[in-house]
Amino acid sequence: MRTEVVSEAGPVNSGARPNEDFAGIGLPASGQGGCVIVLDGVTPPDGGTGCLHSVPWFTARLGGTLTELTVSGRDLTLPEILSVAIARTAETHASTCDLSHPRTPQATVVLTRWSADTVEYLVLSDSALLLESSDGTVTPVLDDRLARLPRASLASDAVADATVRNKEGGFFTAAADPSVASRAVTGTLPRHEVRAFAALTDGATRWVEKFREGDWADCFALVREEGARALLGRVRALESADREERAFLRRSKTHDDATVVYVEL
Repeated sequence: MRTEVVSEAGPVNSGARPNEDFAGIGLPASGQGGCVIVLDGVTPPDGGTGCLHSVPWFTARLGGTLTELTVSGRDLTLPEILSVAIARTAETHASTCDLSHPRTPQATVVLTRWSADTVEYLVLSDSALLLESSDGTVTPVLDDRLARLPRASLASDAVADATVRNKEGGFFTAAADPSVASRAVTGTLPRHEVRAFAALTDGATRWVEKFREGDWADCFALVREEGARALLGRVRALESADREERAFLRRSKTHDDATVVYVEL
């Protein structure tokens, strides 16, 4: 078994804003199976969140709870695990913060859990899971609801998307409402059909989705052959080259936190 985890704050964040991503791998002492958790904390606008706590505070607590439940709660499905983890995290600051605020701390989610027999997965919002089958085919698992929204509904200052965030007809993130777990993209595959997988936040998927340097199979091959850090290095170079022209990123920030977790089963 091979695992690799790389997570980098966007260079613009250095000294100003910490990395808001979370990545974890759980390998039970029994040696049977394991899990991967990847969260991309949503950077709030300057208008506030109604919360006393930072996004890294939220992703650390949600990620820690997800890790514990995914490892120990073998009787729970992944949506049930996400629902319980959101509820527990919300309880820790419900008495001090306005959890009804549309920008209360929140995150995208990728969960993967495997046993001797199966590989389960869950994706919520715009992080990605790439699954490599036993014959080498790479299949992306994507929650594309955000990508399908008209750009007019998402303002350049990222404030107006509160009208479509965690709303019917919009898109969903893990915030304070446990019911969003039922909105996630989920599935289960026989273990023998999955050779490897990679979980990526959207700071890493820019190589495919923003810069169009290759398709998902090319992205997976780059991570497998050159490593996750090589992918992030290429993304940083492309971001820097686009800093002035904004031909690719347009409304997006120049640099973003980026995380890749790669696992060969």
